[in-house]
Amino acid sequence: MTLDLHKAAAADDAVAIKALLAKGVAIDARDGSGATALLVATHANRVNAARALIEAGADVNAKDAISDSPYLYAGARGHLDILKLTLSHGADLKSINRYGGTALIPAAERGHVETVDTLIKAGIEVDHVNRLGWTALLEAIILGDGGKRHVQIVDLLIKAGTNVNLADDDGVTPLQHARGRGFGEMVALLEKAGAK
Repeated sequence: MTLDLHKAAAADDAVAIKALLAKGVAIDARDGSGATALLVATHANRVNAARALIEAGADVNAKDAISDSPYLYAGARGHLDILKLTLSHGADLKSINRYGGTALIPAAERGHVETVDTLIKAGIEVDHVNRLGWTALLEAIILGDGGKRHVQIVDLLIKAGTNVNLADDDGVTPLQHARGRGFGEMVALLEKAGAK
C-alpha cells in the first residue's frame, strides 16, 4: 500500500494521493532507492501530484540514497513549478547534493535561466563552492555552451553579487575560463564587473 502512493505520484494522480493519505498511508515513506512519493513526482515533473503531496505536508528536503531531494532535483532539472512549491514549503537553501553543490550550481550549468533567477531571489548563496571546486558562475562557464541562456545566467549571477574572481581549485578564474572557451559575451560581462 505504501508504494501505491509512489505509483499515484508517478501517474500525477492527485485524487488517488489524497485518498491514500486519508487512509493513513505514510506521506514520506521510501521506495527501494530511498525516494519519497514527492521525489518520484518531482523526477517526472508531475506538478499536480507534487502540489497535493507538498500541501499535505510532504518533506521537500527528504533525500534519497544518492542525496537528491525534491527541492534539489527540481532546481537541478529546472522543474520551476515544483521548485516554487518547495521554496514556499520550507526548502533548505543550504541543502547540498552528492557533489557538494546547492541547487543553484546544476541549474546554472544546465542553462535553467528562470530557475537560477528564482533561486537567487529566494536568497540562495551565490558563491557556494562544490566538491569539484566550482561555483555556479564557474559551472555556467565551464560546462555551459556559451549561448544565450548561459550568458543570461552569468549576468544574473553578477547582478546578484557573485565573486567574479573566485577561482577554481587550480587557480583559474571565471574570466580565464571564459576567454579560453572563446565566450566573448561572458568575457565582456565579467570584465565590466571587474573580473581579473
